[in-house]
Amino acid sequence: MTSKLRVGIIGLGRLGRVYAKYFLGHISNATLVAVSDVNEKAQRAFADENNIAKRYADYGYLLADPEIDVVVIVTPTNTHKDITIEAARHGKAVFCEKPLALSLDDCQAMKAAIEKGGIFFHLGFMRRFDAGYVAAKRKVEEGAIGKPIVLKSSSRDPFRPSLEYLDPKNSGGLFTDCGIHDFDLARWFMGEVESVYSIGGTLVYPEVDEIGDVDNAVTTLQFQSGSLGVIDLSRSGVYGYDIRTEILGTEGTLQIGYLRETPLLVLKKNEVSHDTVPYFMERFGQAYEAQLQHFVDRCRTGQEPTITCDDGLAALRVSLAATQSYKEKRPIRIVG
Repeated sequence: MTSKLRVGIIGLGRLGRVYAKYFLGHISNATLVAVSDVNEKAQRAFADENNIAKRYADYGYLLADPEIDVVVIVTPTNTHKDITIEAARHGKAVFCEKPLALSLDDCQAMKAAIEKGGIFFHLGFMRRFDAGYVAAKRKVEEGAIGKPIVLKSSSRDPFRPSLEYLDPKNSGGLFTDCGIHDFDLARWFMGEVESVYSIGGTLVYPEVDEIGDVDNAVTTLQFQSGSLGVIDLSRSGVYGYDIRTEILGTEGTLQIGYLRETPLLVLKKNEVSHDTVPYFMERFGQAYEAQLQHFVDRCRTGQEPTITCDDGLAALRVSLAATQSYKEKRPIRIVG
């Protein structure tokens, strides 16, 4: 496939609109030709504003459109399986946002459909395309810090998203929706996870307890190599959007991420201050764009995807074990 890819976006929520804008001029060798969203008013408004002729309330019509080469799925996680399976049946290449699905059975069903349809499928884990994480991966592979032996990772949102979004029936809950990034990075840097142990609680937002989730949690990890890890997750990092990872090696340490958004320090008597990262697009806008360009480039040239169903399945296996550990108050061994 060498011509310009014709792209259809399914899901025009917060991130879906961002992706759609990228395909309207930022991503080379691809162009947005169709959009779909169950919110017909929002879908029509976006299509009219951006002169997109093809717009569908029912994504099935988009998938059946022979003039669309690629579909980008940016819908709630509980819809990923059905959309991917139908896309595979229509022979469309697929980019799907994380998490892959909410259950291991759904992941396996998606994988089977992808293999049967012979389609190109790429999963979205944008942190792997962030400049800092890319540089750290290169350092680890070069042996710059010796053998990695301890990973520490933090994902802290400045405020909670909507309860509809947070509902575990839609998102999988804190360990899956938020933690899946950290569990994927843990595998990427340290290898496969052998066991996890989680603690957590509803410490800030009582309403989160009502939907059966937690707003703060900590998970410890034991890797198959014997190395260790700890991940903390929070919906209440009120000071800003704080995403950082540290990798301790036998010959050095890597620290990835930053909290100061603007390169400015204000120095006053008895005070030194700076701003903080507001939210996820300010922190990872470059990474989101880079992963979409990477997807398009590999799809067009026939190269293998770098983040596959197997990666999504493995990360979900860890996040589900972390959730189970919290609920059952015991360590959980990863079986895969």
